[in-house]
Amino acid sequence: MKMKKRLIFSDLVKYLNRKEALVITGMRQVGKTTLMRQIFEYAGSESVNKRWFDFENPLDVKVFEDIDYENIYKRIKEGVGKEQNKKLMIFIDEIQIFPEVTKIIKYLIDHHQVKFIVTGSSNYYLKNLFPESLSGRKFLFQLDPLSFGECLYFSGKAPEDEIKTLKLRDCLKKSDIFRHKKFETDYENYLRFGGFPAAVLEKNKKTKKIILKNIFASFFEKDLKILSDYKDIQELRDLLLLLVPRIGSMLDVSRLSIELGVSRPKIYQYLEFLQGTFMIKLLPRYAKGADRSVAGGKKVYFSDTGLLNIIGNVNDAQLFENAVINQLGGFGDVSFYNKRNTAEIDAIVGKKFAFEIKLKGTSKDYLKLKKISSGLGLKKNRVISKSFVDKKEFISPIVL
Repeated sequence: MKMKKRLIFSDLVKYLNRKEALVITGMRQVGKTTLMRQIFEYAGSESVNKRWFDFENPLDVKVFEDIDYENIYKRIKEGVGKEQNKKLMIFIDEIQIFPEVTKIIKYLIDHHQVKFIVTGSSNYYLKNLFPESLSGRKFLFQLDPLSFGECLYFSGKAPEDEIKTLKLRDCLKKSDIFRHKKFETDYENYLRFGGFPAAVLEKNKKTKKIILKNIFASFFEKDLKILSDYKDIQELRDLLLLLVPRIGSMLDVSRLSIELGVSRPKIYQYLEFLQGTFMIKLLPRYAKGADRSVAGGKKVYFSDTGLLNIIGNVNDAQLFENAVINQLGGFGDVSFYNKRNTAEIDAIVGKKFAFEIKLKGTSKDYLKLKKISSGLGLKKNRVISKSFVDKKEFISPIVL
């Protein structure tokens, strides 16, 4: 069966005729290689010569191991056959395995107008991989687990056009009880098993859990290689377990430091690593205008609720809030507002839309949200309620 295309596909192919390298990053097994294969097929062969390199294969890496970059260019050209006058398009999977290739990419872009499309499994690696000399020579795209809309599309329950054209302002319209009821069970599955394509497409629930356990295991086997000290790996594992019950709460690094018996700088280092490998996301406080001084006390969420459920147990409210934060992330930057624990807004998207997230929203919840958001100059606000509320001020998570 032919794999359906992710929503980001149409964004990526717009840049195929530009000189900049396209870099696709994201968690392991989120579908980066499949996406790049689809771009490879889409590019055609009439006007370009294409070559594919998988850096998990040492022989593919060897092609790029030469201090003379012109030799590398000749080897690549020889590999495309007779029609060497066409534009050269190079696809590289798992670029972080051979960091030195970034210098070669820069050289071949500048001297031979070679087009590169590459994948890398971690932002943590990639931000150090690309030297300043590659600024202006790359476009970075982050591939996340499937959104709920994509889950419906991949499962054959919603048309592609319906989710491709969805904008946040459309979601603010009054929710439809029939749609809510129709996809209620699907949403429960999304909460429980998350959005990794392999888990979404698998019908058997026991097998879904096995897939998620394997994804989590691969994180420890591959991404944690950078932490060579076994003690660091143990501490990072224990930190993950400490973060689970803190979903939706502001992080107290000093408290984590005491509980883990690790210095505060090291906690910050581990949090950066977990965010850089896309395991968690740290939500910043809402800062009005250009004021970025309110940086402390970020909230923690996991990038996929399926993985979250594999790692530990959270209550229904935390699981739902985590899923909605992930859904809202597809519409723009998400922050939260907290004024000395007396006034709070769960999510603010793009500094325009304010949301309260509740298992069962009430009119009191909306009035409180409206008062706080109006004080911040945010005129668009809704309560996202897991239980359907038939009022225009409330929306169902199923429309997101």
